[in-house]
Amino acid sequence: MHLDLTGKRALVCGSTQGIGRAVAVTLAGMGAGVTLLARNAETLKQVCAELPRTGRELEHRWLVADFGDLAALRAIASKLEEDAASEPHHVLVNNTGGPAGGPISQASEEAFAAAF
Repeated sequence: MHLDLTGKRALVCGSTQGIGRAVAVTLAGMGAGVTLLARNAETLKQVCAELPRTGRELEHRWLVADFGDLAALRAIASKLEEDAASEPHHVLVNNTGGPAGGPISQASEEAFAAAF
């Protein structure tokens, strides 16, 4: 199956290796503009440069974030929320460690911190 994601933006967490990177590459190949999110700026730059470009997608970009640093993560989440009016993300791939399964809205900060 091929989905046309042209004009859509995807946020992929944990996107510099493994499943996250494979998903980012796949979404970019479907035409999405991909926002990569991970801890290492140099690796993010490299992966961003290697993402497929269809010529119709939104620009690919990257953000540095460590899900173990809740204060920094809140700042990035606030920035993404502010930007959502003009450049919303249509796809979210939450490929990170975290608390046990269940509704994320019910997970405590302590459960997230213990995962890292």
